[in-house]
Amino acid sequence: MDKTITYIVAILAIVSLAVATYGFITFQANVNDLEQSNSELESSISDLEGTLTNIEGQLDVIQGQIGEYQTTIEEQQEELIGYQKVTLVDFMGNVVTLTAPPERIVSLAPSNTEMLFAVGAGDKVVGVTDFCNYPNNFAEWVEAGNMTSIGNYYGPSVEPIIALEPDLVLASTGSLDAAANLKSLGYNVLVLEARTIDGVLQDILLVGRATGKHVEAGVLVSNIRARIDAIANQAAAATTTPKVYHEVWNDPLMSAGPETFISELITLAGGTNIFNDATTSWPTVSSEAIIEKNPDVMVFPDMYMGVQNFYQTVEAVENRPGWDLISAVQNDAIYEINADIISRSGPRLADALEALAKMIHPEIFGQP
Repeated sequence: MDKTITYIVAILAIVSLAVATYGFITFQANVNDLEQSNSELESSISDLEGTLTNIEGQLDVIQGQIGEYQTTIEEQQEELIGYQKVTLVDFMGNVVTLTAPPERIVSLAPSNTEMLFAVGAGDKVVGVTDFCNYPNNFAEWVEAGNMTSIGNYYGPSVEPIIALEPDLVLASTGSLDAAANLKSLGYNVLVLEARTIDGVLQDILLVGRATGKHVEAGVLVSNIRARIDAIANQAAAATTTPKVYHEVWNDPLMSAGPETFISELITLAGGTNIFNDATTSWPTVSSEAIIEKNPDVMVFPDMYMGVQNFYQTVEAVENRPGWDLISAVQNDAIYEINADIISRSGPRLADALEALAKMIHPEIFGQP
Protein backbone atom coordinates (compact mmCIF):
# COMPACT_ATOMS: atom_id res chain seq x y z
CA MET A 1 0.00 0.00 0.00
CA ASP A 2 2.74 2.42 0.96
CA LYS A 3 4.68 1.48 -2.17
CA THR A 4 1.70 2.08 -4.33
CA ILE A 5 1.24 5.55 -2.94
CA THR A 6 4.93 6.24 -3.43
CA TYR A 7 4.68 5.15 -7.09
CA ILE A 8 1.68 7.36 -7.65
CA VAL A 9 3.39 10.36 -6.06
CA ALA A 10 6.50 9.74 -8.16
CA ILE A 11 4.46 9.49 -11.35
CA LEU A 12 2.59 12.69 -10.52
CA ALA A 13 5.89 14.43 -9.86
CA ILE A 14 7.26 13.28 -13.21
CA VAL A 15 4.12 14.42 -15.01
CA SER A 16 4.22 17.76 -13.25
CA LEU A 17 7.86 18.15 -14.23
CA ALA A 18 7.06 17.32 -17.86
CA VAL A 19 4.16 19.75 -17.93
CA ALA A 20 6.31 22.46 -16.36
CA THR A 21 9.09 21.78 -18.82
CA TYR A 22 6.68 21.94 -21.77
CA GLY A 23 5.17 25.13 -20.40
CA PHE A 24 8.58 26.71 -20.02
CA ILE A 25 9.58 25.74 -23.56
CA THR A 26 6.28 27.13 -24.90
CA PHE A 27 6.69 30.30 -22.87
CA GLN A 28 10.26 30.75 -24.11
CA ALA A 29 9.05 30.30 -27.68
CA ASN A 30 6.38 32.90 -27.12
CA VAL A 31 8.97 35.23 -25.66
CA ASN A 32 11.17 34.70 -28.72
CA ASP A 33 8.18 35.37 -30.99
CA LEU A 34 7.37 38.53 -29.05
CA GLU A 35 11.00 39.67 -29.29
CA GLN A 36 10.95 39.03 -33.06
CA SER A 37 7.65 40.87 -33.41
CA ASN A 38 9.04 43.72 -31.35
CA SER A 39 12.12 43.86 -33.58
CA GLU A 40 9.93 43.90 -36.70
CA LEU A 41 7.73 46.56 -35.11
CA GLU A 42 10.76 48.68 -34.33
CA SER A 43 11.92 48.26 -37.96
CA SER A 44 8.45 49.28 -39.21
CA ILE A 45 8.47 52.28 -36.90
CA SER A 46 11.90 53.22 -38.26
CA ASP A 47 10.61 52.90 -41.83
CA LEU A 48 7.57 55.03 -40.96
CA GLU A 49 9.82 57.64 -39.39
CA GLY A 50 11.89 57.71 -42.61
CA THR A 51 8.72 58.02 -44.67
CA LEU A 52 7.47 60.82 -42.45
CA THR A 53 10.82 62.57 -42.86
CA ASN A 54 10.51 62.29 -46.66
CA ILE A 55 6.95 63.56 -46.54
CA GLU A 56 8.02 66.48 -44.40
CA GLY A 57 10.75 67.26 -46.95
CA GLN A 58 8.24 67.09 -49.80
CA LEU A 59 5.88 69.32 -47.86
CA ASP A 60 8.68 71.85 -47.47
CA VAL A 61 9.27 71.77 -51.25
CA ILE A 62 5.54 72.09 -51.95
CA GLN A 63 5.24 74.97 -49.51
CA GLY A 64 8.18 76.64 -51.25
CA GLN A 65 6.51 76.17 -54.64
CA ILE A 66 3.26 77.53 -53.26
CA GLY A 67 5.18 80.57 -52.08
CA GLU A 68 6.70 81.02 -55.55
CA TYR A 69 3.31 80.60 -57.21
CA GLN A 70 1.82 83.13 -54.81
CA THR A 71 4.59 85.58 -55.69
CA THR A 72 3.99 85.00 -59.41
CA ILE A 73 0.26 85.49 -58.97
CA GLU A 74 0.84 88.72 -57.08
CA GLU A 75 3.24 89.94 -59.78
CA GLN A 76 0.72 89.07 -62.51
CA GLN A 77 -2.01 90.83 -60.57
CA GLU A 78 0.21 93.90 -60.31
CA GLU A 79 0.91 93.71 -64.06
CA LEU A 80 -2.79 93.39 -64.77
CA ILE A 81 -3.53 96.39 -62.58
CA GLY A 82 -0.87 98.31 -64.46
CA TYR A 83 -2.19 97.06 -67.78
CA GLN A 84 -5.66 98.31 -67.01
CA LYS A 85 -4.23 101.83 -67.18
CA VAL A 86 -2.92 101.41 -70.75
CA THR A 87 -4.23 104.01 -73.19
CA LEU A 88 -3.03 103.87 -76.79
CA VAL A 89 -3.12 106.32 -79.71
CA ASP A 90 -3.01 104.89 -83.23
CA PHE A 91 -1.91 106.23 -86.64
CA MET A 92 -5.22 108.02 -87.15
CA GLY A 93 -5.08 109.70 -83.76
CA ASN A 94 -7.79 107.46 -82.33
CA VAL A 95 -7.53 106.79 -78.59
CA VAL A 96 -8.08 103.22 -77.44
CA THR A 97 -8.13 102.11 -73.80
CA LEU A 98 -7.74 98.40 -73.10
CA THR A 99 -8.72 97.03 -69.69
CA ALA A 100 -7.20 93.57 -70.08
CA PRO A 101 -4.68 91.80 -72.32
CA PRO A 102 -6.47 90.74 -75.55
CA GLU A 103 -7.16 87.04 -75.99
CA ARG A 104 -8.60 87.15 -79.53
CA ILE A 105 -6.78 89.34 -82.04
CA VAL A 106 -7.58 89.86 -85.73
CA SER A 107 -4.89 91.30 -88.00
CA LEU A 108 -5.96 93.15 -91.15
CA ALA A 109 -2.47 93.59 -92.62
CA PRO A 110 0.58 91.35 -93.19
CA SER A 111 2.84 93.85 -91.41
CA ASN A 112 0.58 93.77 -88.34
CA THR A 113 0.64 89.98 -88.33
CA GLU A 114 4.44 89.97 -88.45
CA MET A 115 4.62 92.39 -85.53
CA LEU A 116 2.18 90.34 -83.42
CA PHE A 117 4.20 87.18 -83.85
CA ALA A 118 7.53 88.98 -83.44
CA VAL A 119 6.58 90.34 -79.99
CA GLY A 120 5.29 86.94 -78.85
CA ALA A 121 1.53 87.51 -79.15
CA GLY A 122 1.01 85.14 -82.07
CA ASP A 123 -0.88 82.63 -79.95
CA LYS A 124 -3.64 85.23 -79.49
CA VAL A 125 -4.16 85.77 -83.24
CA VAL A 126 -7.39 84.17 -84.49
CA GLY A 127 -7.75 85.89 -87.87
CA VAL A 128 -5.46 87.09 -90.66
CA THR A 129 -5.76 88.22 -94.30
CA ASP A 130 -5.14 86.16 -97.41
CA PHE A 131 -1.90 88.10 -97.88
CA CYS A 132 -0.41 87.20 -94.48
CA ASN A 133 2.36 84.67 -95.10
CA TYR A 134 5.01 85.24 -92.44
CA PRO A 135 6.31 83.95 -90.06
CA ASN A 136 4.13 80.95 -90.93
CA ASN A 137 2.31 79.56 -93.93
CA PHE A 138 -1.09 80.76 -92.75
CA ALA A 139 -2.81 79.38 -95.85
CA GLU A 140 -1.95 75.90 -94.55
CA TRP A 141 -3.15 76.87 -91.07
CA VAL A 142 -6.46 78.06 -92.51
CA GLU A 143 -6.85 74.85 -94.50
CA ALA A 144 -6.11 72.79 -91.39
CA GLY A 145 -8.65 74.76 -89.35
CA ASN A 146 -6.04 76.33 -87.06
CA MET A 147 -6.55 79.88 -88.31
CA THR A 148 -9.30 81.91 -89.99
CA SER A 149 -8.82 84.15 -93.00
CA ILE A 150 -10.95 87.31 -93.08
CA GLY A 151 -10.21 87.70 -96.81
CA ASN A 152 -8.72 90.62 -98.67
CA TYR A 153 -6.18 93.10 -97.33
CA TYR A 154 -7.87 96.06 -99.01
CA GLY A 155 -11.43 96.86 -98.06
CA PRO A 156 -12.22 93.69 -96.07
CA SER A 157 -15.79 92.92 -95.03
CA VAL A 158 -16.58 93.30 -91.35
CA GLU A 159 -18.80 90.21 -91.10
CA PRO A 160 -15.99 87.59 -90.96
CA ILE A 161 -14.13 89.80 -88.49
CA ILE A 162 -17.13 90.14 -86.19
CA ALA A 163 -17.72 86.38 -86.39
CA LEU A 164 -14.35 85.84 -84.70
CA GLU A 165 -15.45 87.88 -81.66
CA PRO A 166 -12.14 89.77 -81.37
CA ASP A 167 -11.22 91.88 -78.39
CA LEU A 168 -8.59 93.68 -80.49
CA VAL A 169 -8.37 94.41 -84.23
CA LEU A 170 -5.17 95.73 -85.81
CA ALA A 171 -6.08 97.53 -89.03
CA SER A 172 -4.23 99.61 -91.65
CA THR A 173 -5.01 102.36 -94.13
CA GLY A 174 -6.10 99.58 -96.48
CA SER A 175 -8.98 98.76 -94.14
CA LEU A 176 -10.08 102.16 -92.87
CA ASP A 177 -13.76 101.62 -93.71
CA ALA A 178 -13.81 98.31 -91.85
CA ALA A 179 -11.96 99.91 -88.94
CA ALA A 180 -14.54 102.72 -88.72
CA ASN A 181 -17.45 100.27 -88.84
CA LEU A 182 -15.92 98.07 -86.16
CA LYS A 183 -15.21 101.05 -83.89
CA SER A 184 -18.82 102.21 -84.25
CA LEU A 185 -19.89 98.75 -83.09
CA GLY A 186 -17.77 99.02 -79.96
CA TYR A 187 -14.74 96.95 -80.98
CA ASN A 188 -11.21 97.89 -79.97
CA VAL A 189 -9.42 98.90 -83.18
CA LEU A 190 -5.89 100.22 -83.71
CA VAL A 191 -4.86 101.51 -87.15
CA LEU A 192 -1.13 101.04 -87.87
CA GLU A 193 0.54 102.52 -90.95
CA ALA A 194 4.11 103.66 -90.30
CA ARG A 195 5.85 105.58 -93.08
CA THR A 196 9.32 105.83 -91.57
CA ILE A 197 11.69 103.44 -89.83
CA ASP A 198 11.16 105.19 -86.50
CA GLY A 199 7.42 104.92 -87.12
CA VAL A 200 7.74 101.16 -87.64
CA LEU A 201 9.68 100.76 -84.41
CA GLN A 202 7.10 102.84 -82.56
CA ASP A 203 4.34 100.63 -83.96
CA ILE A 204 6.16 97.54 -82.67
CA LEU A 205 6.28 99.10 -79.21
CA LEU A 206 2.59 100.00 -79.52
CA VAL A 207 1.69 96.41 -80.40
CA GLY A 208 3.77 95.24 -77.44
CA ARG A 209 1.88 97.51 -75.06
CA ALA A 210 -1.48 96.53 -76.54
CA THR A 211 -0.81 92.82 -76.09
CA GLY A 212 0.96 92.90 -72.73
CA LYS A 213 4.28 92.13 -74.43
CA HIS A 214 5.98 95.47 -73.86
CA VAL A 215 9.19 93.88 -72.57
CA GLU A 216 9.48 91.58 -75.58
CA ALA A 217 8.72 94.47 -77.91
CA GLY A 218 11.42 96.59 -76.30
CA VAL A 219 14.02 93.85 -76.75
CA LEU A 220 12.96 93.38 -80.38
CA VAL A 221 13.21 97.11 -81.15
CA SER A 222 16.65 97.27 -79.52
CA ASN A 223 17.86 94.38 -81.67
CA ILE A 224 16.49 95.94 -84.86
CA ARG A 225 18.09 99.29 -84.04
CA ALA A 226 21.43 97.59 -83.37
CA ARG A 227 21.34 95.82 -86.75
CA ILE A 228 20.38 99.03 -88.56
CA ASP A 229 23.10 101.02 -86.81
CA ALA A 230 25.72 98.38 -87.64
CA ILE A 231 24.95 98.58 -91.38
CA ALA A 232 24.67 102.38 -91.37
CA ASN A 233 28.04 102.76 -89.62
CA GLN A 234 29.76 100.53 -92.15
CA ALA A 235 28.08 102.25 -95.11
CA ALA A 236 29.12 105.65 -93.78
CA ALA A 237 32.73 104.70 -94.45
CA ALA A 238 32.07 104.25 -98.18
CA THR A 239 33.79 106.66 -100.57
CA THR A 240 30.84 106.75 -103.01
CA THR A 241 27.08 107.17 -102.76
CA PRO A 242 25.59 105.29 -105.73
CA LYS A 243 22.33 106.59 -107.17
CA VAL A 244 19.49 104.11 -106.63
CA TYR A 245 16.16 103.60 -108.41
CA HIS A 246 13.54 101.50 -106.61
CA GLU A 247 10.55 100.52 -108.73
CA VAL A 248 7.22 100.16 -106.96
CA TRP A 249 5.08 99.52 -110.04
CA ASN A 250 5.54 99.49 -113.82
CA ASP A 251 2.21 100.62 -115.29
CA PRO A 252 2.43 103.48 -114.71
CA LEU A 253 6.01 103.64 -113.49
CA MET A 254 6.07 104.42 -109.76
CA SER A 255 8.91 104.77 -107.30
CA ALA A 256 9.56 105.48 -103.62
CA GLY A 257 9.93 109.14 -102.77
CA PRO A 258 10.67 111.14 -99.61
CA GLU A 259 9.22 110.35 -96.20
CA THR A 260 9.18 106.62 -96.88
CA PHE A 261 11.10 103.92 -95.06
CA ILE A 262 12.30 102.62 -98.45
CA SER A 263 14.06 105.92 -99.17
CA GLU A 264 15.49 105.89 -95.64
CA LEU A 265 16.82 102.37 -96.12
CA ILE A 266 18.54 103.38 -99.37
CA THR A 267 20.24 106.28 -97.58
CA LEU A 268 21.27 104.16 -94.59
CA ALA A 269 22.74 101.58 -96.97
CA GLY A 270 25.01 104.28 -98.42
CA GLY A 271 23.04 105.20 -101.53
CA THR A 272 21.05 108.14 -102.88
CA ASN A 273 17.41 107.68 -103.83
CA ILE A 274 17.05 109.38 -107.24
CA PHE A 275 13.45 110.36 -106.44
CA ASN A 276 14.00 111.59 -102.93
CA ASP A 277 13.27 115.10 -104.29
CA ALA A 278 9.76 114.14 -105.48
CA THR A 279 6.76 116.06 -104.19
CA THR A 280 4.94 112.91 -103.06
CA SER A 281 5.98 109.82 -101.15
CA TRP A 282 4.97 107.45 -103.95
CA PRO A 283 5.51 109.44 -107.16
CA THR A 284 4.46 108.42 -110.64
CA VAL A 285 7.60 108.85 -112.75
CA SER A 286 8.54 108.77 -116.42
CA SER A 287 10.99 106.57 -118.22
CA GLU A 288 12.72 109.70 -119.46
CA ALA A 289 13.23 110.97 -115.93
CA ILE A 290 14.80 107.68 -114.89
CA ILE A 291 17.15 107.74 -117.87
CA GLU A 292 18.10 111.35 -117.12
CA LYS A 293 18.82 110.63 -113.46
CA ASN A 294 20.93 107.66 -114.59
CA PRO A 295 20.88 105.39 -111.49
CA ASP A 296 23.91 103.25 -110.68
CA VAL A 297 21.74 100.60 -109.02
CA MET A 298 18.15 99.54 -109.74
CA VAL A 299 16.05 97.49 -107.35
CA PHE A 300 12.86 95.59 -108.18
CA PRO A 301 10.63 93.84 -105.62
CA ASP A 302 9.62 90.35 -106.71
CA MET A 303 5.91 91.04 -106.15
CA TYR A 304 3.41 93.83 -105.79
CA MET A 305 -0.27 93.55 -104.91
CA GLY A 306 -0.10 89.81 -105.44
CA VAL A 307 1.42 90.17 -108.93
CA GLN A 308 4.60 88.12 -109.20
CA ASN A 309 7.45 89.87 -111.05
CA PHE A 310 5.25 92.68 -112.40
CA TYR A 311 8.27 93.94 -114.38
CA GLN A 312 8.52 90.48 -116.02
CA THR A 313 12.29 89.81 -116.01
CA VAL A 314 15.62 91.60 -115.62
CA GLU A 315 16.11 91.14 -119.36
CA ALA A 316 12.79 92.87 -120.02
CA VAL A 317 13.92 95.80 -117.87
CA GLU A 318 17.19 96.06 -119.77
CA ASN A 319 15.27 96.11 -123.07
CA ARG A 320 13.02 99.02 -122.11
CA PRO A 321 13.47 101.79 -124.70
CA GLY A 322 16.50 103.93 -123.93
CA TRP A 323 17.42 102.08 -120.76
CA ASP A 324 20.60 100.71 -122.31
CA LEU A 325 22.08 104.16 -121.56
CA ILE A 326 21.57 103.73 -117.80
CA SER A 327 24.69 102.89 -115.76
CA ALA A 328 22.88 100.17 -113.78
CA VAL A 329 22.01 98.38 -117.02
CA GLN A 330 25.50 98.76 -118.43
CA ASN A 331 27.13 97.47 -115.23
CA ASP A 332 24.65 94.65 -114.49
CA ALA A 333 23.55 96.34 -111.28
CA ILE A 334 19.87 95.37 -111.53
CA TYR A 335 18.68 93.45 -108.48
CA GLU A 336 15.55 91.69 -107.32
CA ILE A 337 14.54 91.90 -103.66
CA ASN A 338 11.98 90.10 -101.54
CA ALA A 339 8.95 92.38 -101.72
CA ASP A 340 7.73 91.36 -98.28
CA ILE A 341 10.81 92.64 -96.46
CA ILE A 342 11.09 95.92 -98.41
CA SER A 343 7.42 96.90 -98.70
CA ARG A 344 6.01 95.93 -95.29
CA SER A 345 6.27 98.29 -92.38
CA GLY A 346 7.20 95.45 -90.07
CA PRO A 347 10.03 93.92 -88.05
CA ARG A 348 12.00 92.68 -91.09
CA LEU A 349 13.18 96.12 -92.26
CA ALA A 350 16.66 95.28 -90.94
CA ASP A 351 16.68 92.32 -93.34
CA ALA A 352 15.81 94.71 -96.18
CA LEU A 353 18.60 97.09 -95.17
CA GLU A 354 21.15 94.28 -95.12
CA ALA A 355 20.03 93.16 -98.59
CA LEU A 356 20.16 96.71 -99.99
CA ALA A 357 23.61 97.30 -98.52
CA LYS A 358 24.99 94.39 -100.55
CA MET A 359 23.38 95.74 -103.74
CA ILE A 360 24.62 99.30 -103.22
CA HIS A 361 28.05 98.59 -101.70
CA PRO A 362 29.10 95.03 -102.55
CA GLU A 363 32.74 96.11 -102.06
CA ILE A 364 31.91 96.53 -98.34
CA PHE A 365 29.13 94.03 -97.63
CA GLY A 366 29.78 91.31 -100.23
CA GLN A 367 27.83 90.31 -103.30
CA PRO A 368 24.02 90.13 -102.97
